[in-house]
Amino acid sequence: MSAKKQGSKPVGAVMVVGAGIAGVQAALDLANSGFYVYVVEKQTGIGGVMAALDKTFPTNDCSMCILSPKLVECGRHLNIEILAPAQVKGISGEPGNFTVKVKQPARYIDPAKCIACGICAQKCPKKVPDEFNQGLAPRKSAYVLYPQTVPLKYAIDAATCLYFKKGGKCKACEKFCPTGAVVFDDQDKERDIQVGAVILAPGFKIFDPTPYASYHYTAFPNVVTSMEFERILSASGPFEGHLVRPSDHKEPKKVAWLQCVGSRDLHRCDNSHCSAVCCMYAIKEAVIAKEHSKNGLEATIFFMDMRTMGKDFEKYYWRAEEEQGVRFVRSRIHTVDPVPGTDDVQIRYIDEEGNIKDEVFDMLVLSVGLETSPDVMELARTLGVDLNTNKFAQTSPFTPVSTSRPGVFVCGAFQGPKDIPQSVMEASASASAASALLTAARFSLARKKPEFPERDVSQEPPRIGVFVCHCGINIAGVIDVEAVRDYAKTLPFVEYVENNLFSCSQDTQELIKERIKEHHLNRVVVASCTPRTHEPLFQETLREAGLNRYLFELANIRDQGSWVHMDVPELATKRAKDQVRMSVSKVALQQPLVEFSLPITKVGLVIGGGVAGMEAALGLADQGFKVHLVEKKDFLGGHALELNHAWTGEAIKPFVDKLVKRVTNHPKIEVHLNSELTEVTGFVGNFKSTVTTQGRDTAVEHGTAVIAIGGHPYKPTEYLYKENPRVFLALEMDQAMREKNPLVMGAKSAVFIQCVGSREPERPYCSRVCCTHSVESAVKLKELNPDMDVYILYRDMRTYGLRENLYKEAREKGVMFIRFDLDSKPKVEQTADGGLKVTVLDHVLRLPISIHPEVLTLASAIIVKDQEKLAKMFKVPLNNEGFFLEAHMKLRPVDFATEGVFVAGLAHYPKPLDESIAQAKAAAARAAVILSQESIRAGGVVAIVDPMLCSGCQACVEVCPFGAITYKEDEAVAEVNQALCKGCGTCAATCPSECITLLGFSHKQIYAQVDQALSEEAAG
Repeated sequence: MSAKKQGSKPVGAVMVVGAGIAGVQAALDLANSGFYVYVVEKQTGIGGVMAALDKTFPTNDCSMCILSPKLVECGRHLNIEILAPAQVKGISGEPGNFTVKVKQPARYIDPAKCIACGICAQKCPKKVPDEFNQGLAPRKSAYVLYPQTVPLKYAIDAATCLYFKKGGKCKACEKFCPTGAVVFDDQDKERDIQVGAVILAPGFKIFDPTPYASYHYTAFPNVVTSMEFERILSASGPFEGHLVRPSDHKEPKKVAWLQCVGSRDLHRCDNSHCSAVCCMYAIKEAVIAKEHSKNGLEATIFFMDMRTMGKDFEKYYWRAEEEQGVRFVRSRIHTVDPVPGTDDVQIRYIDEEGNIKDEVFDMLVLSVGLETSPDVMELARTLGVDLNTNKFAQTSPFTPVSTSRPGVFVCGAFQGPKDIPQSVMEASASASAASALLTAARFSLARKKPEFPERDVSQEPPRIGVFVCHCGINIAGVIDVEAVRDYAKTLPFVEYVENNLFSCSQDTQELIKERIKEHHLNRVVVASCTPRTHEPLFQETLREAGLNRYLFELANIRDQGSWVHMDVPELATKRAKDQVRMSVSKVALQQPLVEFSLPITKVGLVIGGGVAGMEAALGLADQGFKVHLVEKKDFLGGHALELNHAWTGEAIKPFVDKLVKRVTNHPKIEVHLNSELTEVTGFVGNFKSTVTTQGRDTAVEHGTAVIAIGGHPYKPTEYLYKENPRVFLALEMDQAMREKNPLVMGAKSAVFIQCVGSREPERPYCSRVCCTHSVESAVKLKELNPDMDVYILYRDMRTYGLRENLYKEAREKGVMFIRFDLDSKPKVEQTADGGLKVTVLDHVLRLPISIHPEVLTLASAIIVKDQEKLAKMFKVPLNNEGFFLEAHMKLRPVDFATEGVFVAGLAHYPKPLDESIAQAKAAAARAAVILSQESIRAGGVVAIVDPMLCSGCQACVEVCPFGAITYKEDEAVAEVNQALCKGCGTCAATCPSECITLLGFSHKQIYAQVDQALSEEAAG
């Protein structure tokens, strides 16, 4: 629904409610594409649950390390206004023009005056349980949410403050505050804010396991929730990352995880849904706990179904079991007892052979589920947003980020339980939907980023500042960071050295700017973690301080130091000193680099005409951008045309037909059928591609590209497929039901076999959609004939999230589920009369069962085809299974490392229709961030050729992966197009005469680093 149709002038601002990772991503996408954003957060700082996590699966990245740069970017963004703490109290108006009433509770500390020195908390005499640390440690009534919080401003908890509770007594914080920031007579404030759209990203509530009396959560100190265990493991947690149990602070030797606490349960709670993330976070916690253990830890996970259905999740599960030694026991625990005289717990369970077993553990971790909090349900009532039966926001699988109220969108766990990447996708998708609504108002309220005058340091001798990060115990738990700091002081050209608790935090960014000015620094080295996620953050800080952003070097002493030498602190410290010494020698030779502006071609290219491709095209076109949609077949729709229903029951064909009509009739979309991409040149903002249509070439200029080529069903060679007409693949069964095939319509028995070609060594991944699709088909068969015997043979039933309700419905309708193992797969034989016989080992009876189905459906894997050619043309990577590999699995799930190119749908990884649509809209949002700009910056770290030294061998021309180097025949020398150059350095490494210099990585700098790397050895 457009604002124009509502008859109102759109407002170029959006309100994002909730500031976890989903809210932050939505805010950044909107602000970076020309809208003003109000972020409303009920807590005193942003970050949400992700800020409280230790590591993230499947990469084991430090959660705060990858999140913090986004928080700082959000906090310092000119077009984002953070209201924290604040709550939405009412809404009026229409899509495109809402008035939202926001209440801002009194903070009692003036953020404008607070310098985050922490003296108020030091002097405050009142200790209370710290909610951020799950009550495992105290905080003061004057507090900051967590050390890296944004905005880093203190607040006073009036509910516990002695001044408020004892009628004006105490005031210690006011007495010692150096800036007079304490304001005891502060009042609540209400604001009416005009916005064009609202995005709901309020997150979730962790299930409180207290009702599970048999688990004794409140009675036994060493029975903890998974979130409490996250804080135990975290470097910034109450135990500084040391693995200890709460009762006696001793290191546990045996820890058990119990799955599905508060999920998949209607007996002790009202949560029929699967929380989707618990299996993976339990595995991750077990793996990380074993790494933290000094004396060897036995980690055991008790589960019903292992739901590792995300990208690379299955391999993570396998590695945990086979390489890290995590034990997996398929059993639901019903009894937990104390061990007299100790703080240990005894678990009684029934193993898969039916034996009753008792086992003692030092700690028990309850893998608690996700649910909607009462506050969020009240917010939904306030905004007039409908909830589903599981109390999450009601959405359609065809419009997964649209709520029941037009103009109000949703993303993240309030839409349904999900992992971080899906939350980030939906955040960008909701930004795309809001942008389409408000396109006419783009840049009407957004403020222009200021230009910071750059200091000319080219004639100054190097004055280097070195900042060494503690990163909690991620670094300081292994490396002697004070020793590294002291060592850095002795290095040539180093004028200032300092330790920081968290170098990526907002307050440290401000501190670095102050130190640059105070000590007249003209180069900076930060010794912390990976430049892959943090370099742009520090470069922006230098820019704001008036330095050229390239006068910076990051020494990765975490990934390449503390993590490598985790068990040998002395070597880790020596390595860190070496890295700092090398970085200082390199940055001392660094000169300011020049960037230049290039105009952007405000056109998008989408490859693939399935649902994901069409949604991506519409996502851009509805925002006013011209789009070329390329499809190799002679029709649009892809494999969605072969599906009957979404898992929620809605018919898919009418939706696809409507989508095709919208695409073909859209004035901003040009459809190229019977076409494929045959050549790509250029770079972000300025691509030029060749579209070949039945032998005719068309040159298309575009600023961005979205790859959405889809996936395909694996065609098995087992289970009599193609040998017996009664054996179908999943899509073929849909077709058979759609066309009322007599074999299916008259069948009295049916069998589904899961994981055909998936979760095997050749394809070590779950295809994500198969379990739900088989259950849905089984339900449809039972509806056709309630007397039909329907069996689903499975390894793990992965009806994740709200899809668990469909699994429950199937069981209620009499669908029978029989589990099998990989080493005892079902056997399918053809009988003498042409019928089928399926034999499977029953996991309960431990006996073979023979079934004679009249139809057999194989849930085969989803695979990709023809992706290598596109990957090479756009210079984007594939993973080992052939799916396109995104820039970062958690926080950049639709981006590639190659700028301006994005991915959506099955080409990225198997996923159901609603998730493909969300990812397509997310890709559109990310592409719109680029297309909405007038120009793009190029240059900086690029190669240059010294024509006096060039021999004209053309080796560089041959190896350049970006086609950035041409050979000038008349001068017999090579030349670099700096707009095309990506700074990979391949040419410089190949050149035999060293006539090519990669700016920022010159031969002189590299040799200096090598010399410094070897200097200690030579001295020894």
